Amino acid sequence: MKFGTKAIHAGQEPDPTNGAIMTPIYQTSTYVQESPGNHKGYAYARGKNPTREALQQCIAALENAKHCLCFSSGMGAIDAVAKLLNPGDEVIATDDLYGGTYRMFTKVFARFGIKFHFVNMQEAHNIKNYINNNTKLLWVETPTNPTCRIIDIKACASIAQEHGLLLAVDNTFASPFLQNPLDMGAHIVMHSVTKYLSGHSDVIMGALCVNDDKLFDDLAFIHNSCGAVPGPQDSFLVLRGLKTLHIRMERHCFNGRKVAEFLRNHPKVDKVYWPGFTDMPNYEIGASQMRDFGGMMSFTLKQDSKEAAFKLASNCKVFSLAESLGGVESLIGHPASMTHASIPKEEREKSGVTDSLLRLSVGIEDIDDLLLDLAQAIDA
Repeated sequence: MKFGTKAIHAGQEPDPTNGAIMTPIYQTSTYVQESPGNHKGYAYARGKNPTREALQQCIAALENAKHCLCFSSGMGAIDAVAKLLNPGDEVIATDDLYGGTYRMFTKVFARFGIKFHFVNMQEAHNIKNYINNNTKLLWVETPTNPTCRIIDIKACASIAQEHGLLLAVDNTFASPFLQNPLDMGAHIVMHSVTKYLSGHSDVIMGALCVNDDKLFDDLAFIHNSCGAVPGPQDSFLVLRGLKTLHIRMERHCFNGRKVAEFLRNHPKVDKVYWPGFTDMPNYEIGASQMRDFGGMMSFTLKQDSKEAAFKLASNCKVFSLAESLGGVESLIGHPASMTHASIPKEEREKSGVTDSLLRLSVGIEDIDDLLLDLAQAIDA
């Protein structure tokens, strides 16, 4: 079954009672049992809910995964992965990653004796310099947030296999339409479902996809025990959003390329970070592991100052100044003061997240309107 067909049909059957084509919203907290312990697979909604089950099956199909678990947020999904670890374990993570992930690792789990190394993974062999007997997990984003670096998933998987490590890949920027890390050797794929999978800026949710049965059982135990589960209404909304994921991603990619080329050719723009440029580091790797290059990018102005960046972001009319990404509407953000504010300035600047950097989530509006908006904002 091809991607677009899976997006519309995977995990979903007409309701057996009345033939409804959309999975119903099972708005219930508990289920009647015929006798104690004798139920039809559903006992309490924290453990299982039919609407959520349908969504999990659909996302698993899109990631070519055997299993999927949905969480109440992307951070809830990351939290579950971190809870696989024990005090004394060590994690190697990319040094250019979402600020919320950095904050959770350093401010929450580091307090419980887990050590984190933040490493430039553009050259995958750098990872080996940080591996020791306590290393248990590699945490990868590719493309990275916000400078869109490409990391070689197959090379990371090879290193993980050689040293007996788990490899988790945050696939939020790419979405399963552009990239499937499990097919390249990853053990866990994480999504902030809030972003492209939902696609309409009206849901907060996360997901983990795996193939290994034991790993799924361990994560499912954490999922049920700790309770970071999404409700049926949100699950229904994401199921609806997924039905147009392939169409939306095609437009995100088309618009993203046009915007990136416009910015690179603008005399007032300095650097543009978008993985589809052939002179970007690891372009060939990106072209081999992604089907296209998406609608996420960041850039700096030649007038290298926070004030200039703030002015541009505030002058946009079609691009909305807001956090998040992946919705149908275009967004502009200032990572240093918004999505990555929790990372110390010295650390974020090492990975290129300067005070003048702006991040774009290019939506699916008419491309002419997007280009005109950026042009007037830059020249204002």
